[in-house]
Amino acid sequence: MARRQLPTLPTYRKDAVTRKLCAHVHLDEGFAREMDTELTADRMTALGLPLGIHLIALARHARAAVRRSERRDRVLSGLFLALWAGVALLVWGLVSGAALGPWAGGAVVLGCLAGAWWAVHDALSASWSAAQDVYWGSARPETLADPVEQRAEQRLKTLARANVVPYAAAAAHTDPFVGSGKRIKDVVWQPIDVSRPAEDPANPGKKLTIVPFDAVDLHTYVAKEMAKIAGLEGLRARNRLYVCGDHVPLLADELLEEPQGRPRAQIDTDLVRTGLVNPGAGMRTFLSLERVSDGGRVLVTMQLRARLHLPLLSWEVLVFVIPPLHAAYNHVDSLPFSGFERVWKLLSATRRAWWPGLRGAWGRNAERRARARNRSRELRQWRREISERHVLFDHGATGSIRERVSSWDQMMHNDRSDSRDYLHRLQGGVLTATERFLEAHHVDTSSYEQAVQVISTQTYNISGDIHGSNVGGHGVVNQHGPGGQQGAPAPYGQP
Repeated sequence: MARRQLPTLPTYRKDAVTRKLCAHVHLDEGFAREMDTELTADRMTALGLPLGIHLIALARHARAAVRRSERRDRVLSGLFLALWAGVALLVWGLVSGAALGPWAGGAVVLGCLAGAWWAVHDALSASWSAAQDVYWGSARPETLADPVEQRAEQRLKTLARANVVPYAAAAAHTDPFVGSGKRIKDVVWQPIDVSRPAEDPANPGKKLTIVPFDAVDLHTYVAKEMAKIAGLEGLRARNRLYVCGDHVPLLADELLEEPQGRPRAQIDTDLVRTGLVNPGAGMRTFLSLERVSDGGRVLVTMQLRARLHLPLLSWEVLVFVIPPLHAAYNHVDSLPFSGFERVWKLLSATRRAWWPGLRGAWGRNAERRARARNRSRELRQWRREISERHVLFDHGATGSIRERVSSWDQMMHNDRSDSRDYLHRLQGGVLTATERFLEAHHVDTSSYEQAVQVISTQTYNISGDIHGSNVGGHGVVNQHGPGGQQGAPAPYGQP
């Protein structure tokens, strides 16, 4: 079908979320340090899935922002020390009556104060420019900052194609999909009888021979055909083995980079298939279908697992939604580009920040060193406990960056309607793909048609945050909104 030729309207950038977060690390030093540590530092727990964020770009900009603040604090620390020396020289000159003492001391004091003002002003100006370049510029975000360690970047690149996700053991009480957002559906669909062969259309009254299949074949078919069937361009489909974090050591050779190291993001695909046909202890494979809305504002995920125990087939279905970014990450939008307004706002920001920055530089440097020592000591202690006492460590991820930076308060009407459309398309696509798969394998679909009548009554009401278990009859979701606001990201509690 030919498309109608019409003029184009402005659209969101596909990497808008990545750009906004990369800009924010230049404007929020705490967030920059958190992202730098989380994405590049030594760790034993798994990272959450990227979920639409270019983690390599975020890591690079976080490192650039951290280095800028560290350079500024080193300069301010030296100036603070010189300031006290100037004060001492000034006092000595006044007390001793030396002719040059007060003048020299005063010059040192004024020079240190002026240098501190300029150091803060220069760092602020550079951070504003870096934030605006990455957010408004046309170059790809990852090209606007220097690379971090090659090994760290390779891990983040692998994570974007992860086929295994270790999840924190505490999440096993609810669901293993840590960091996927708010769960709005958790249901097992009506079972379908797949043991009866279909009638042969060429020979009425005779039956066809069922083509043997297993859950892996069904997952593979759905993953390949879903985007076309559902009409969702850009749909991401991938089978992933979800492993309880404290069960990771049971398959240490396959899941860990080293005995006391971090979990891998990619493993042998046969293990992923095994987790579907013959799941292990705390290890099951799901088909993840991810659809990101325009500009990455909203992310909808459907987690599927085919439960094939002859003669019945059923689908385990869980649906998650991540809302847009928290309003705190919109600061870059308010920064002026040039002219008097930029000069005035930059001077005002410098005026408020230069003296606290000078006075607290030594403390910030000491805090950074102490935090690094504590983290290193905690990791050494855990590794010693594992090697000497054979303690079972929980390697699972506790969440994702994308979930932590989101807020239901930013969910607009269009976001909700788009999300509902995605969910209905995904549900219908899974049903259609299942029917076509069964027909291709010569299975009688009359049982399927009966099940569809029940499944199709399930609806989605995305109106805000979800509290507790709100799944009503026939899978209808009862929600209460607006929900509790999620704040800025908080660091993980595990090493």
